[in-house]
Amino acid sequence: MYWFLVIVAFLLAGIKTEKSKKYQKVSVIIPAYNEEETVAKVIEVVKKVSFVDEIIVVNDGSSDNTEEEARKAGAIVINHEVNKGKGEALYTGYSEAECDIIAFIDADIYNLTSKKVEAMIKPILDGKTDITKTKFSRASGRVTELTAKPLLNFFFPEISFEQPLSGQFAARKEVLKKINFEKDYGVDVGIVIDADVLGISITEVDIGAIEHDMSPLSELNLMANEVVRTIIGRANKYGRVVMIDDIGYDIRMSIVGLSLVILGLFTIFFVKFVPLAVGVIVSIVGIVIAIYYIVKVVVKSIDMFRKTPRGNLVKSFIKIHFPMIISIIVLLLMISTFIGAAHFEHGVLSIEPNSRNLIIYADDTPSDNSISVRGPYTIDTAIENESDIIRMPSDAMMTLGIGVNDTIRIDGEAYKINETRPGEPDILRLPINAKNALGVETGDIIQNSRLNEIFAKSSITHSHENGNNTIYEKFSISDRYRNASSFEVLVNNESVLYSNGIFAENSTYNIAIEGQYVTAVMFPENKSITYQNNTIDIVFNDINSTSIKQYSSGNNFLNFYFD
Repeated sequence: MYWFLVIVAFLLAGIKTEKSKKYQKVSVIIPAYNEEETVAKVIEVVKKVSFVDEIIVVNDGSSDNTEEEARKAGAIVINHEVNKGKGEALYTGYSEAECDIIAFIDADIYNLTSKKVEAMIKPILDGKTDITKTKFSRASGRVTELTAKPLLNFFFPEISFEQPLSGQFAARKEVLKKINFEKDYGVDVGIVIDADVLGISITEVDIGAIEHDMSPLSELNLMANEVVRTIIGRANKYGRVVMIDDIGYDIRMSIVGLSLVILGLFTIFFVKFVPLAVGVIVSIVGIVIAIYYIVKVVVKSIDMFRKTPRGNLVKSFIKIHFPMIISIIVLLLMISTFIGAAHFEHGVLSIEPNSRNLIIYADDTPSDNSISVRGPYTIDTAIENESDIIRMPSDAMMTLGIGVNDTIRIDGEAYKINETRPGEPDILRLPINAKNALGVETGDIIQNSRLNEIFAKSSITHSHENGNNTIYEKFSISDRYRNASSFEVLVNNESVLYSNGIFAENSTYNIAIEGQYVTAVMFPENKSITYQNNTIDIVFNDINSTSIKQYSSGNNFLNFYFD
């Protein structure tokens, strides 16, 4: 028996118990003005929601039987002797409610359901948000589309709710204490703006279709006026008018200054027919304008941050300042390029910017990258004990049509091709004999388009791996691009190589197997070779392409090694 009790106690101790969630009291506030026909139905629906503890109807000076209908339906009724407006009614109910969470629901909804009410309140109960506002299926309101959305987009661009004036919303009472309730129809949009600026989490919840009486045009006019007044008032209070108008002008002028600096620098370095003095003057004027207005922007922005609650101000702030930020980044990149091209030697400062080449293959030339940006490359000395190795960036290899472990012969000397070291993406390391033969020196900057001129007449042995078999392709580099033809190699009817290069009409090109000459092909005639159990087909195609790979007549054009 003793052991049994010990085991039971052990098992009970191992069972994890969840802490029960703190109970949250929920109140529903229903503002009503002459809604005797619908208020009782709305109350009956709300009563069906299990977690609603309190229903308060604020009778806003009604002249009909709204109060009696609400009391009979079981709601607490608070009366305004005169009509004070929707915002005042909401504030009265919110002030009197004894709860943790408050939902505000209109009294004139014909098709309200308990599921719609639950959808409003449940995200707050679950701790997912502090405020929920609703959107629902109906044609967009005229005040929303013609008044609220355009003004919000202008002054508060980070607010992008589908229906900012939905009217039905819920919130934690503690966060509502931070919000200023408007007395009229501006209350809905005021809550949305305050929540956004103060950084209070607010979620838009879809509650499906809603049916209620359409407001007459005169009432819509009043609503539009109150919504406009609220948005403009909040924009002024939270510094958005200054941001859009005052700071906006300074930002535009700072961009003008930055653009003049960029224009002046571009003129100095890249536009030869414009005198140097003009470029310098434009740059100096741009610097003065940019510094003056950027300082004004910074000072006003700091002042705005001091006076305005943080919240989501940063989103709008970045959006408004974004054009200036981009201009500054462009200028910094331009200046860094020039600094990187600066050389100081023997008391002379020389700035020689070199740009990369944009490579776009517009023909059928085979390439791993049809569009790429390559170079420029800086010549450097070979690594110690690598007197027969050339380290070359992958972009340069693609331009020359070669790869790692290929052999390049320069002025009679053979060098192995290897990739650059980590952190040296554009460094071309050459042994001293190779530099002398190519006529380049350490520190020289070579544009991608000049590579073929530098390596002209160098001989390349390029390997193609195909399973256990290897094909070596031999060619020399031409000093300029010329008309080329392509060829395909098939072994036992399987394509193993596709390349292109410059061939001479009716010239012969040798084919070797295991290093031994076996036959020759005459361009552009196709050739079929049988070796042991292998059939080799070489097929030429006339395509519209250019190349710097030049094949020499009489040399081993292709050399096959079979496993």
